[in-house]
Amino acid sequence: MAGEKPQYTYDPRSRRLSLAFCNLTLIPSSIVVEFGLSIEELDLTYNNFSELHCLRSFPNVGTLVLDGNRISSHTKFPVLPNLRGLSLNQNQISNLAVFLENLVDGCPNLRFLSMMKNEAAPSYFNGGSFDQYQDYRYFVISRLPKLQVLDDKEVSKEERAEAERLYGITFNTNKEKKEKRRKSVLGPVSL
Repeated sequence: MAGEKPQYTYDPRSRRLSLAFCNLTLIPSSIVVEFGLSIEELDLTYNNFSELHCLRSFPNVGTLVLDGNRISSHTKFPVLPNLRGLSLNQNQISNLAVFLENLVDGCPNLRFLSMMKNEAAPSYFNGGSFDQYQDYRYFVISRLPKLQVLDDKEVSKEERAEAERLYGITFNTNKEKKEKRRKSVLGPVSL
């Protein structure tokens, strides 16, 4: 029925809220009001999320599970500075470069990312070769400076060095990009 709260589970000790398997496209306002500021772990597994603007109401979320939704390469992530763990398995992400551009600015402190069973994450699960999988890893690692685990494997020092060699250091945030643009337009500012 319209206006009803979806079935959810909440653990106050871990500050974990699960809205998994609720067929949601957004988080109901009643849930946001009740839990938005306190949630540290949010499970939205197997819903129908394609847009994530509703996550702005969860500024303290540190772990977010979005497996089995409709997240695409063009899905924009709100600024979630506390987000450390993100699971996006089995979504509709097909363009890695576009997706990471949207992710990097909103989630600068990401340590754990899982993107298995997405077209943009080639692996044995979806017909990708070992070389494609390795290149995917290097590209993601080059974009996320604090990443420690990608999919089910820790990021090694050797991988980080190879990612830098192949793709350079591309850790610029929107703030840094705007500053560079301002300097190129205005020139150096002296005080």
